[in-house]
Amino acid sequence: MSAPGRAPSPDIAETAPPPAPSSKTRMTGRQKLVLALLLGAQFMIAVDFSILNVALPVVGEGLGFSLSHLQWIATAFALAAAGFTLLFGRVADLVGRKRLFLGGMVVLGLSSALGGLATSPEVLLVARVLQGLATAAVTPAGLALLTTAFREGPLRERALGLNGALMSAGFTAGAILGGLLTDLLSWRWAFFINVPVAALVVALAPAVITDSRPVQRPRLDVPGAVTVTGGLLLLVYGLTQAGESGWTTPTTLAALLAGLALLLAFRSVEKRAAAPLVPVRILKRRSVIWGNTAGLIAFVTETSLVFLLTLYLQEVLGYSPLATGLAFGVLGIGTVIGGAFGGRAVGRFGSRRTIVTGGVIQAVATLSLVALGTSASWIWLLLVATFIGGIGNMLVIVGFMVTATSGLPDEEQGLATGLATMTQQVGIAMGIPVMSAVATARMSALGDTGPEGVLSGVSVAILVDSALVLTGALLAGAFLGPRRASGGARR
Repeated sequence: MSAPGRAPSPDIAETAPPPAPSSKTRMTGRQKLVLALLLGAQFMIAVDFSILNVALPVVGEGLGFSLSHLQWIATAFALAAAGFTLLFGRVADLVGRKRLFLGGMVVLGLSSALGGLATSPEVLLVARVLQGLATAAVTPAGLALLTTAFREGPLRERALGLNGALMSAGFTAGAILGGLLTDLLSWRWAFFINVPVAALVVALAPAVITDSRPVQRPRLDVPGAVTVTGGLLLLVYGLTQAGESGWTTPTTLAALLAGLALLLAFRSVEKRAAAPLVPVRILKRRSVIWGNTAGLIAFVTETSLVFLLTLYLQEVLGYSPLATGLAFGVLGIGTVIGGAFGGRAVGRFGSRRTIVTGGVIQAVATLSLVALGTSASWIWLLLVATFIGGIGNMLVIVGFMVTATSGLPDEEQGLATGLATMTQQVGIAMGIPVMSAVATARMSALGDTGPEGVLSGVSVAILVDSALVLTGALLAGAFLGPRRASGGARR
């Protein structure tokens, strides 16, 4: 227990909050409107991450992309989204979350229209970069508006749970929707579908959302912004190059080393900055360090698992892109359930137990997929395992979001959500290259790129994926626990 007369440190992430009066656990009508609007925007952003994945070959044929350059349709988006998220998270604190959110939605709508109308690879890549920049602005600003609209406690936990569920469901829905739109209409509708949604959010948000900003507006830490943005851009670029050409090529190594050097320089810059982009005291918080570590692993593993199972379904079982997307609908249902109960689990058991429990569930479910074979009957194992694993993964993500945004004042929520969103974006960008390299190494060792070789490579990568999830759960359990000060008081 905490020492008498001393408030518990907000750094303690796993302690469940005491029961709140019923008036504090029910949303007002306005809060419901805010929640619906912000969740709708976040769902749209999540759909954008995956809606083009199953349509990439068709897009390439339509615009003349060479096979070697096709991955840039996804990479251009990922680079901008991951590289600028932390910067925009801080900008949201300085210029206003509502203003940045609305501006980002306008850019997202216009860039989606540009992508749908593109007639050349260059125009499409410009549209994807602009979509990534809009995502980097909208996601942390929207999350900051969400966390400041709901006080820390049951309501915020419930809101973050629903946000996590819809983000994950949007990722799955994007794969299904992309297949449907491409088969029934055209790949261009994967872009056009964003336009009316963005217009609706921009029309309604000014009257529904209220903003908050610091009383004193500090200057932007330009050296910090340059080093962290450059470091993240190079890191994500290096990871995507590793998945395409290998981990030991000069381009990959140079990008990764330069990215790490800039990120180390960023930490040094922040120690001396008068108004740092990320105060060092925040980077020292256990809730920030280990909460974001757990979140990073959750996004790396689930994103890469979808990629691995896409290879299995299409290359081993012979599924079409549309059938593959529909198979992942079960995963989407699991994530919605996990998100719906994640906030309640955090409120009842605390963030640490929720993260550990979710991680163990995800690890066991993922491990079972090592048994997959070449027979079509194995689809049932895949559906059951992804459903259960989706629940576990979402418990981890909700626990991570609550942990990473707890204990900070409203004026730093943009920073907190920027860090959390950066974790999400980098995790999504890292997962596929890392596990693709594992699977490819196994296939190369066997000298077999046929169905049997693909299955063997996928199985080894799934085993690594499961071990990584379990490692993340154990780290959260070990380092998100309470520290005891002298006299037995927690701090």
